[in-house]
Amino acid sequence: MNILNSIHNMDVTTFYWLMARKHRQLLTRASRVISMSADGPLYVVLALAAWSLGFETWAYIIMGGFALERVLYLILKRSFKRNRPADILDDFTSFIRPSDKFSFPSGHTSGAFFMAYCLSEWFPELYLSFYSWSAMVAMSRIFLGVHFPTDTAMGALLGTTCAMVSFGVLT
Repeated sequence: MNILNSIHNMDVTTFYWLMARKHRQLLTRASRVISMSADGPLYVVLALAAWSLGFETWAYIIMGGFALERVLYLILKRSFKRNRPADILDDFTSFIRPSDKFSFPSGHTSGAFFMAYCLSEWFPELYLSFYSWSAMVAMSRIFLGVHFPTDTAMGALLGTTCAMVSFGVLT
C-alpha cells in the first residue's frame, strides 16, 4: 500500500505543478476544445462514415475495439473508484463538470489513443499528428482539472492495448 501512496503523492505534486503554469488560463481554454474533440459520439460518426464509404473492416475495428475498451474502462472505474482532483484536493475546483464520478482511468484519453493507433495504422504518414492530438487530449484532461497524470497514462495504455487487440483479432 505504501507504493500506492507514493504514486498518489507524485500524482498530486505533478498536478499542482501543472495547475501553477503561467499560461494556465490559455491552456484551459484550449483544453476545452481539445477535450471535446475526443468525445465518444464523434467516434461513432467516424465508424459510420467508414462503413458508408465501404471500409467495413475499419468500422468493425472501431466498433469492436471500442466495445472492448468501454467494458474494460467501466470495470477499472468501478474497481478503483479513484476520486477526481476536485473531490480530494483542498481549495480546488475543476474547470468543467466531469461526465462521471471517478477519475481512473481517463476515458477521453483512452478513446483518443485508441483512435490514434487505428488512424496511424491506416494513414502511417500522419502518425505524428494523431499521437500529438491524443497526447494533447490527455494533457487537456489534466488542465481541466478532472484527472491526475496517472489517470491519463492508464487511459493511454488502455486505448492503445484495445486497439492492438482489435487489429489482431479483426485483421
